[in-house]
Amino acid sequence: MANTKQQKFPDVQGGGSLILAWQIKNKTVLVVGGGEVAAGRILNVLNADAHVVVVCPASGLNTEVRHRVDSNEVTHIDRVFEPADLETLPPTNAPPDMVLVAVDDPAASTQIWKLCKERRIPANIADVPSECDFYFGSVHRDGPLQIMVSTNGKGPRLAASIRKWIGNQLPAGVGNAIERVGELRVKLRQMVPDADDGPKRMRWMTKVSDAYSWDDMCALTDEDMDNLLKFYQSGKVPELHVLKAMRGGKVPEDLDIFDGSFGFSVVA
Repeated sequence: MANTKQQKFPDVQGGGSLILAWQIKNKTVLVVGGGEVAAGRILNVLNADAHVVVVCPASGLNTEVRHRVDSNEVTHIDRVFEPADLETLPPTNAPPDMVLVAVDDPAASTQIWKLCKERRIPANIADVPSECDFYFGSVHRDGPLQIMVSTNGKGPRLAASIRKWIGNQLPAGVGNAIERVGELRVKLRQMVPDADDGPKRMRWMTKVSDAYSWDDMCALTDEDMDNLLKFYQSGKVPELHVLKAMRGGKVPEDLDIFDGSFGFSVVA
């Protein structure tokens, strides 16, 4: 057995939540309620490409939720919740994959929570942390970038303030830069699809991510990315001025900066 006495490991900090990027694309989410809180929940799950079913009398829909209904962004059932809603819902006629409750009726909310527990359906009861399998944090969104701040149900307003502060510290265009990196990863995987090359791909993409500023990454053209891929096999990353000099069909060997006086202008 290995001797671990001299090794330093992170201390366990209990009492937190497991922060995950839950993939609910094409999953069915049941939202019970139609007020302001429900509207926020609906937008969150629509942004994650879920199928949303709203159960609420039409008289209880606020203007935003009504807009979602009128725009056919959600399926609306015009009545109060019924236990059968946890058995079958349109359009799949199957049980929901997630339940979000946002109604001003604590007794009814608790009853729905208990029914969800019996059926092992993950649920969130708004403003009742003890009746939640998960919490909604305050999210900063910029294209593919999502940063969530959670206070584990203790201070939602404070979480929003922290989220705004973090968002203000990020450089402009960070979402666009991430999009370009994602496009480069797709091109690289198409060029080198073998699973055995996975570790090398990851190491090279790490170098690329570290080599350029956010602004530089945003400014990369499709031609720049194609030229960048020419350096993959060597495991090196060219400096930005090299990429720009290669525009118009030039290859590295044709550039004056590769005449030996400056060496190979690449990041090892």
